[in-house]
Amino acid sequence: MLNEYNIRHLPVVDGENRLVGIVTDRDLRSAYPSSVTSRAEKLLAFEQVEKTTVADMMTTSCSTLGPEATLDDALAIFDRDKVGGIPIVSEDNVVLGIFSLLDLTAAYRKMFGGAEEGSIFIGVKDDDRENILSEIVLLLEQNGILLTRLIRLVEKNQVTKIFMRVHSQKPVEVYKLLRSKGFIFLEP
Repeated sequence: MLNEYNIRHLPVVDGENRLVGIVTDRDLRSAYPSSVTSRAEKLLAFEQVEKTTVADMMTTSCSTLGPEATLDDALAIFDRDKVGGIPIVSEDNVVLGIFSLLDLTAAYRKMFGGAEEGSIFIGVKDDDRENILSEIVLLLEQNGILLTRLIRLVEKNQVTKIFMRVHSQKPVEVYKLLRSKGFIFLEP
């Protein structure tokens, strides 16, 4: 099923579609013999794999999310549990779907405008001037530059960074404008 549907996570459900576990492509790969195993050992291992049930292999203590969960909720589980997919279940534990790292990546790419045609992603140092975010918004707006995202990233013991995504057919002009107002660009 994993190969047929080109997926990496398969929820295991009971007769009423309630989650009882999850099997991943990694679980299956781990069950098969190594490529450096002798032919005889491989044959024995394949025989054992053929007798192994999903119940013997599945993970039963898996984290789940409800359909109302946020991307941040999913990110926290991915980070904490080091998994590649999270079952989405209803209140009565019926499986509604799987949310994968690829889904999370696609959602964040959409939120932050990655791959939007004509968009430019710019990072500048936050130099602690008062109302710096408002200054950026006003500067770009007054110069007819469409600002679609603006984020301030504060990290402990590091320079605070500001990231913006703008739409412009003249990226050099955007950089010149920001530089003329004293903004310092982050190194790539």
